[in-house]
Amino acid sequence: MIKEIVTDAEALSAPAQPATIDDVSVAIDLLDTMASLENAASLAANQIGSDKAVIAYLDEQDSPHVMMNPKILRALGPYKAEESCFSHEAISKVTRFARIEVSYDEVPEALLHPADEAAPADAQLVRRKKRLEGWEAELVQHGIDHCKGKLV
Repeated sequence: MIKEIVTDAEALSAPAQPATIDDVSVAIDLLDTMASLENAASLAANQIGSDKAVIAYLDEQDSPHVMMNPKILRALGPYKAEESCFSHEAISKVTRFARIEVSYDEVPEALLHPADEAAPADAQLVRRKKRLEGWEAELVQHGIDHCKGKLV
């Protein structure tokens, strides 16, 4: 379901709560909302009114990805960046890293697209690690900042 973007600084400043398999609807809402916005490349759950640690982003081929409970394990190559955000109007100057390694929980694909196939009743989140660089790394770092309640 497409949700309205939250702009309230107090709501956006609260750290996210851990996400579970029961929060898959948040991931689906993130994907739906992101797809409805022109030029959207990433969103975090607190931007659509959820307090769960869930982010969605587009990769270099514009394919969507969801990360639940993302955490940066390693960050290399710091640089200064200017970023925009759907939750506030001002451009922010931040330090980002060119290459990161992230751990996160992955939602089974059948749960993200329930109309495509039957979702198993015993579905579980799967812990993953991923190395990202460039634009994708920047998007994920922005989303993780949102999960921490950090306003850039």
